[in-house]
Amino acid sequence: MKTITAEAIVENIETISDFVERELEAVDCPMKPQMQIRVAMDELLSNVVRYAYKPGTGSVTVGFEFDEAERLVTLTFTDEGIPYDPLQKEDPDVTLPAEERGIGGLGIFLVRKTMDGMKYRREDGKNILQITKKI
Repeated sequence: MKTITAEAIVENIETISDFVERELEAVDCPMKPQMQIRVAMDELLSNVVRYAYKPGTGSVTVGFEFDEAERLVTLTFTDEGIPYDPLQKEDPDVTLPAEERGIGGLGIFLVRKTMDGMKYRREDGKNILQITKKI
C-alpha cells in the first residue's frame, strides 16, 4: 500500500488528492471513476478536517491500493480523531426539498452511492475507513 500522511487541515486536501490522482493515472483509471473517487475523497477528507480533531488538530493518512486482477482501487483513511462511524449515519431523505432536510449527511450519502464498498472500524484509537471502487 502506498500512503501519504499530512496534517488534517484544509490546505492539505489538495496535496492528498494530487497523490491519489497520480496513483489513479498510473493504473490507467478511466475518467468517470477517477472523478467519483476524487469527489468521495474530498468529502471524506473534509469531514476529517472539520470534525475529527475539534478543537485541536491532528493528522490523516490515506493509503492507496490497486488490485490489478480485479481492477479494484481501495483507499484507506486513518485518523486518531473522535470516534465516528459514518456507516451509522442515516441517509438523508433526498426526496424532500433542500430547505426541509436536516443539515449535513449528503457527503457520506454521495460516497455510499458512488463507491462499490465502504467499511469502517475503530482500532487502537484510530478511525479506519476504507472505500473501494471497481475501475
